[in-house]
Amino acid sequence: MQPEDTVLAWIRYAALGIEALATLLILVAIIGATARYLIGVATALREQPVHYLRYKRSLGRALLLCLEILVAADIVRTIALDTTLASVIALGLLVVIRTFLSWSLVLEIEGRWPWRVERPADNAAPPPS
Repeated sequence: MQPEDTVLAWIRYAALGIEALATLLILVAIIGATARYLIGVATALREQPVHYLRYKRSLGRALLLCLEILVAADIVRTIALDTTLASVIALGLLVVIRTFLSWSLVLEIEGRWPWRVERPADNAAPPPS
């Protein structure tokens, strides 16, 4: 086996490991957020909307993080292993789709587009000069 083949195999394993990490993080986030939600709902029946919003935000943030990790895995795989025009175009499409998903998640979680600056509350103190 050539040293180049060994390096390429390690890069393949690294990309696969990054994808596995993202998958594991999604599963852990779903299980953890769901457990916190169920415990919160069971202990405070009057405040269910608050628990739902926390649940939704927790899941959304985890998905945002995992989308970034998956983009990193795709970049590693494409740049190091398969630098054909077709693979670069496929990577570009994946990044565009995942970027759109990220924007949609931010809109769902925060109620604003990612490029919009969050406005402070009217009764908030002005920032220090």
